[in-house]
Amino acid sequence: MKIYTKTGDAGETGLFGGPRVSKDHARIEAFGTVDELNSHLGLVRTLPTAGPFDVFLRRVQCELFDLGAQLATPGAVEERITTGHVEYLEAEIDRHEAMIEPLKCFILPTGTPLAAALHVARTVCRRAERRVVTLASRLETTIPANAIEYLNRLGDLLFVLARDANRREDVADDPWHPAT
Repeated sequence: MKIYTKTGDAGETGLFGGPRVSKDHARIEAFGTVDELNSHLGLVRTLPTAGPFDVFLRRVQCELFDLGAQLATPGAVEERITTGHVEYLEAEIDRHEAMIEPLKCFILPTGTPLAAALHVARTVCRRAERRVVTLASRLETTIPANAIEYLNRLGDLLFVLARDANRREDVADDPWHPAT
């Protein structure tokens, strides 16, 4: 099977079991951004200090594939991202938050290479969440029931993991100060 089909050369693509739509359609933007997030997490996993987070991040990558497939399928589909997935993210947030100092101010997205990469993934996650919100606002479409909640918690968790990555390397948070 060839990787190229030439069917998208006019700026349209086919949805799973559905119609062809413009490549800038809200549904394409939503699952494309989830795919971008997944790629960023794959890059995070390649960093030498990512080992303690690897099993968890691989699990999230698999869940993001499930979410992307659901977003790419118009109409009702089996819910693959459940409240259990959201609760798992919440438990991970709680576990990692217990290891870091409470925040007293805004911090800059920096620190170790692992922390910085997790911050980049976090910002892409927030964009994916916004794209799914846009898709959900369209009256002619449906989205997975837990998609927004899952991405919201994942963004929170990636922030906490970035801070924990810095803690593990004894790198302090870099507080934000207004420009003078």
